[in-house]
Amino acid sequence: MTVALIKGAGIWVLIMLAAIANGVVRETALDPLLGTTLALPASGLLLSLIIFGMSWLCIPLIGRAGMPVWLAIGMLWVMLTLAFEYLFGYFVAGMSWREISGVFDVSSGNLFFLAILAAALSPWLAARLRGRVN
Repeated sequence: MTVALIKGAGIWVLIMLAAIANGVVRETALDPLLGTTLALPASGLLLSLIIFGMSWLCIPLIGRAGMPVWLAIGMLWVMLTLAFEYLFGYFVAGMSWREISGVFDVSSGNLFFLAILAAALSPWLAARLRGRVN
């Protein structure tokens, strides 16, 4: 399981790079084109699809494994994502904990919770759909 988790962490780094690119696209293209009200949820949906797509593409790098391994990779992705979100927001962006927690405010149009759900379930779902679950 350890090797699978290390590989999973490597895949997460790729997902985070894609997530950062998604944020740049939201701010530079979607916001001016759609306005923040539509751009924010569109970006959340897009990020969820990116996470699943990256899972789909990268799962073969891990190989075959049992469901507990795939779920452990998903939980690792959730923990790494939340750690990145909060630590980067607080220490680099200078945001308060309350401001950072605003990503979970669905009433503002933020669908970050879908990205968290995608991070949790995509490794298992992609592995299952690709026949990689023992």
